Amino acid sequence: METRENRIIDITELALRDAHQSLVATRMGIDDLVGACSELDEAGYWSIECWGGATYDACIRYLNEDPWERLRTFRKLMPKTPLQMLLRGQNLLGYRHYQDEVVERFCMKSAENGVTVFRIFDALNDLRNIETSVRAVRKAGAHAQGTISYTVSPIHTVELFVDQARRLQDMGVDSICIKDMAAIIKPQAAYDLVKGIRDACGQSLRLHLHVHATTGVTMVSLMKAVEAGVDCVDTAISSMSLGPGHNPTESFIEMLDGTGYGTRVDMERILRVKAHFAKVFKRYKEFQSQVTGAETEIFKSQIPGGMLSNMESQLRQQGAGDRLMDVLDEIPVVRKDTGYVPLVTPSSQIVGTQAVLNVLMGRYKVLTGEFSDLMLGYYGAVPGEKNRELVKLAQEHARKDEITCRPADLLKPEWEKLRSEALPLAGCNGTDEDVLTYAMFPQVAPKFFAKRHEGPFNLGTDPVTGVSETHPPEGHQGVVTGPITYAVTLSGIQHKVTVAPFDPSAT
Repeated sequence: METRENRIIDITELALRDAHQSLVATRMGIDDLVGACSELDEAGYWSIECWGGATYDACIRYLNEDPWERLRTFRKLMPKTPLQMLLRGQNLLGYRHYQDEVVERFCMKSAENGVTVFRIFDALNDLRNIETSVRAVRKAGAHAQGTISYTVSPIHTVELFVDQARRLQDMGVDSICIKDMAAIIKPQAAYDLVKGIRDACGQSLRLHLHVHATTGVTMVSLMKAVEAGVDCVDTAISSMSLGPGHNPTESFIEMLDGTGYGTRVDMERILRVKAHFAKVFKRYKEFQSQVTGAETEIFKSQIPGGMLSNMESQLRQQGAGDRLMDVLDEIPVVRKDTGYVPLVTPSSQIVGTQAVLNVLMGRYKVLTGEFSDLMLGYYGAVPGEKNRELVKLAQEHARKDEITCRPADLLKPEWEKLRSEALPLAGCNGTDEDVLTYAMFPQVAPKFFAKRHEGPFNLGTDPVTGVSETHPPEGHQGVVTGPITYAVTLSGIQHKVTVAPFDPSAT
C-alpha cells in the first residue's frame, strides 16, 4: 500500500488554457503556444489543460482561429499526455443551456478531436445540469471529471460538499475536482474538505484540487490538500502564474522536497517551458491583468481577480470609478438574495452586474434579464433559499413563472434547426464542428466563418517596437467588449451598463 513516504502527487499544467485566460484575457495565439508543446508532452504531467473555458470564444471572437483546429494541433503535438478541457455542463462553452442532443454531439466531437479529460461543472452546483455531459463523455470513452464549484457561505459546509461528492460518485464520474476559481479556499478548509471527501468516497476515487493564486494563501492550501490525500493539483508554469492566475508549477514541486511526497514532472524540461513563456508573454502587455499582487478583499466579495479589474473598468466608463468598494460591498447582499450561488461563469457576471446596477440606480430598481432568469430557476436550482420578494419582482420583470425542473427539460430538439441555419453561412464547411461553433456563438460565428480563410491573427506585439507580427484587420477589437449593453432611463437620466462576454479569470 502506498504510504506518505512514497506518495506521488500528479500535476495538471494550465499554461495552455487557464493561465493565459486569467492573465492576458485568453489572447495568446496558437503560434505562441505550440513552441512549448514538445517539452510539455515529455515532462510527466498527469494532464495538460489546453481547451474549453473561454478559449473557444476568444479563438473565434478575437484570434480568427478555428478552436477545433487548435485542439487537433495540440493532439498532434502532444500525443503522450492526456489533453484536458473545461466544460460548463449544459451550457457547454456558450452562455445558455443547450438541448441534450447538442450537448451529446459536442462531447462526442470533442473526444474525437483530441480531448481525453473533461472537467465538467455547473455554476450553481446543480448536478442535474452535468448529468448529460457525464453520460456523453463516458460513452465517448473519455474521462469524466465531476466538479464541485467551491464557495464560502453560511450554508456551504464540508458536509454539503461531501454530499455533492457522493452524488457525483453515484453518477459514475471517473474523478472529482474541487474547483476554487476565486482563490478563497483557505489551508484548513482545503484539508478538511479533501479528507471529508476521501473518507466518504474511498481511496479509489481520484480527487483533484484546482485553485487560483489571487489571495496569496492557496499554495499553503495545496500543501494541506496533499497531506489530506489529494491525488492531483493544478499549477501553471512560473512565467505564467500568480496574480489572478495560479500557483507556479516549479514552486509546488520544490515545496514537496523533504516532505515524503513527490511528483513525476521533469524539472529540467519545465524550466525550458518557463523560458519559452517568459519570452512570448511579454508580447501581450496590453492584455495583462492589472492585478499583480495579493487581493485579500476577495475573501469577502468572492469575485475572481480578473472580474474585479473588469468591473473597475466598467465603473470608470460610467463616471463612477469611485464606487468600486460600494459594489464590492453590494455583491454579498445580492448573492445572499440569490440563495448563495457560487460565483463562476455565468453566475459571477450575473451577480456582479446586478450589484453594479443596485449601486448606480438603487437596489433592484432595475433587473437584468439574466438576473431574473437566475431568480426564476432558468439556470438551475440554487444552493439555498432565495429572497421570495425578489422572486416575485423577477416574475413581474420577466413575465414568466418560476420553474423547479431541470432547465434543459423545457428545451425542444434544436440540432436540425441549428444545422439548417449554419450551413448556408458563407465559409461554413458543413461539419458538425462548425454547426457547434454556430450553436454556441450565433452572433460571432458568421463573421468568423467568412474570415477564417485569412488564418489566425496574432495579437501579441514585439515588446520593443510594439508592432504586432500579424496585424488584425481594420475594425478588429483587441480588448474585451460586451455583447450586451443595457440602456436604462431612471429619473430622466439614461445609464448604459455593458456586460462583458466572459470574465478572464472566472472559469
